[in-house]
Amino acid sequence: MSDAAVLAVAEHRRGELRDVSHELITAGRELADDFGGELHVAVISGDVDGFAEELNREGVDAIHTVDHGEEFDHGVYQQAVEALDADLAPTALLFPNSVNGLDYAPAVAEGLDVPYVSDAIAFDAGDELTVTREMYGSKVETTVDVDADRYALSIRGGEWPAAEGTGDAEIVAADVDVDETRLGAEVKGFEEVGGGDVDISEAEFLVSIGRGIEEEENLELIEELADALDATLSSSRPIVDNGWLPKNRQVGQSGKVVTPDVYLAIGISGAVQHVAGMKGSDTIIAINTDPNAPIFDIADYGIVGDLFEVVPELIDEFSD
Repeated sequence: MSDAAVLAVAEHRRGELRDVSHELITAGRELADDFGGELHVAVISGDVDGFAEELNREGVDAIHTVDHGEEFDHGVYQQAVEALDADLAPTALLFPNSVNGLDYAPAVAEGLDVPYVSDAIAFDAGDELTVTREMYGSKVETTVDVDADRYALSIRGGEWPAAEGTGDAEIVAADVDVDETRLGAEVKGFEEVGGGDVDISEAEFLVSIGRGIEEEENLELIEELADALDATLSSSRPIVDNGWLPKNRQVGQSGKVVTPDVYLAIGISGAVQHVAGMKGSDTIIAINTDPNAPIFDIADYGIVGDLFEVVPELIDEFSD
């Protein structure tokens, strides 16, 4: 077994580290402890020196920087991880289960001929790796046993807490010779797709709405509350399916995973698909007329009442 038991690959976008990068450190440390080995973190492209400083947390043994380009590039990431793998020979490769991670992680696993398990929400690496995943819209938890000496995993965002504390990891500028002929495409920049006015996964305070608002015209009331709270508006899937809000505002298994400081759920019952996308929030507040709504099972604070009575009171309380 290599001393470099785990190699976790950080993720960034438009000059900022994604939250999942800090969660990868927590998950990676957990996995490395199971091996009794080290945790190494890779930072590829962008402000690698600045990112390395941010990722120098407790539990990280070494950070490897690959300075090539600014934004994510499939070919660059694949070649960089392959080069680091050749140098470190880690037991486990750890990736975010994100759009970017799902783009290159399978290619890395295929190229290295190691098994790959996606969307992990938990794992146990004893004599054999056991990975916990969810199926059927998060209604069922399943386990996958991996009978291999080396493997690759991608973890779901929001399932592990972000790493904290200042570390003293060694920061190493990796000498990776990227073969431009293997890239196949050139990344010239980053551009949001339609409806990308807001990234709810980066919001600190989310006001989220569900079926309970009843009609589209009632959105105006919730938007007024969001303004009063200086919060970002999000929703459950039915609101998006009805065309009342764009897809980029959807929280849940088929939407985005969010981990805000505060998540205010208004008229949301708390179906497992929705809860899967927001259960990592620091503080969850729920407003619902049904005292038995599942959302109250995970809420830190709950108000059993009619949102059309409660929300105006909140607006009055928090408006300037």
